[in-house]
Amino acid sequence: MKRKYISAKNVTDKYNISYSLLNFYTNLGLFNVKKRNGNMRLYDDWEIRNKRTKIAKLIDDGYPLRIICKMLNG
Repeated sequence: MKRKYISAKNVTDKYNISYSLLNFYTNLGLFNVKKRNGNMRLYDDWEIRNKRTKIAKLIDDGYPLRIICKMLNG
């Protein structure tokens, strides 16, 4: 299956999250930059959609981000 890569701007628009939250999650290691096109960061659309759903559920369940990072990243 060929992966679809989307820019940070497209991630924020498509998934209705702020650019600062995207950067925060990227810096924590929850989201990974898969490719770069010049100055543009590209994310795997499937991975963002999948992880975003898991993160939201875990936050709703009361887990702190520190624990969520460990759970999702092994």
